[in-house]
Amino acid sequence: MSYEDGMRVRREVLGDAHVDRAQARTTEFTADFQDLITRYAWGEIWTRPGLDRRTRSCITLTALVARGQLEELAMHVRAARRNGLTTDEIKEVLLQTAIYCGVPAANAAFAVAQRVLAENPGEDAA
Repeated sequence: MSYEDGMRVRREVLGDAHVDRAQARTTEFTADFQDLITRYAWGEIWTRPGLDRRTRSCITLTALVARGQLEELAMHVRAARRNGLTTDEIKEVLLQTAIYCGVPAANAAFAVAQRVLAENPGEDAA
């Protein structure tokens, strides 16, 4: 996959506004990292045919909860909605994380997701 493929998928999943902000903040120091994530994460992994984007979003939410990456979690809750997950499906993913990642991690994730989902109420994907 090319950089262009990665950028296309990155924009489709995260939205133009987010990607434009990330690009605007890119410096000489961070340029190689931005290139890496665009080519590898978005151009190689998110474009693979083995899983659809909804499933990839569920996995990503779970991994971010498990690692306590709450800022990234907020971004990927938005992405999950863009990828077709409903509010109820996001809730189910977070309930599942309570068992496998721990109640405190899920509690923090629910707080983040509730804040993000309140930004655009009534915008369920399904």
